[in-house]
Amino acid sequence: MDKILIIEDDKQIAELEKDFLEMNGYEVKIENDGHKGLKEAMTEKYQLIIIDIMLPSVNGYDILMMIRDKLNIPFIVVSARSDDMDKIKGIELGADDYMTKPFNPNELVARVKNQLARYDRLLNINKQHGEIEFNGVIINEESRRVFVNGDEIIMTTTEFDILLFFMKNPDIVHSKQTIFERVWGEDEYGDIGTVPVYVQKIRKKMEKDYTHPKIIETVWGVGYRFNRL
Repeated sequence: MDKILIIEDDKQIAELEKDFLEMNGYEVKIENDGHKGLKEAMTEKYQLIIIDIMLPSVNGYDILMMIRDKLNIPFIVVSARSDDMDKIKGIELGADDYMTKPFNPNELVARVKNQLARYDRLLNINKQHGEIEFNGVIINEESRRVFVNGDEIIMTTTEFDILLFFMKNPDIVHSKQTIFERVWGEDEYGDIGTVPVYVQKIRKKMEKDYTHPKIIETVWGVGYRFNRL
């Protein structure tokens, strides 16, 4: 049974989320305080964490910053804030999904299922051994490690998946829709508008000048192309 941690200070919302998730077969723990939620996330094993942004003592963004690189599991951010900048910030800090309150609890359950299914696919993706290398970039699908000019680059799950897709399909222009469907899945819930955010994050980690990218090139009005220079 998958275990889910909800870090949410609104007890009514947290209990509603918990009830719907438990009805769908998940084991759920609630923490209403940021510090307690952070401690719980770091000491117990969970398969997915749902984090509110506005929390007592430690907010959701701070929790993401502190544990994203330590826990390779899906994170869903929930917030009453609908501003695009809040959504972008959550993604930049490593969130896999972002939901704006109020939302239908059934949609939350659907997104949880999709994120867990996607994560399970990633854990079992080691069908091919060896590495792909272009432009000084080496990606190993089995170990899920990335090296740029000999230096290892730490990437989130989604960043790695997008880069892997690009490197398996180089010199082809891919639309945002295609990237979303191939990485997230055709039936996934999410926002296609987050694709450029992830592409920019990848560029910052691997391009010499990410403001003038040469490896992952923008083809205006169409999409992106990974160039084998």
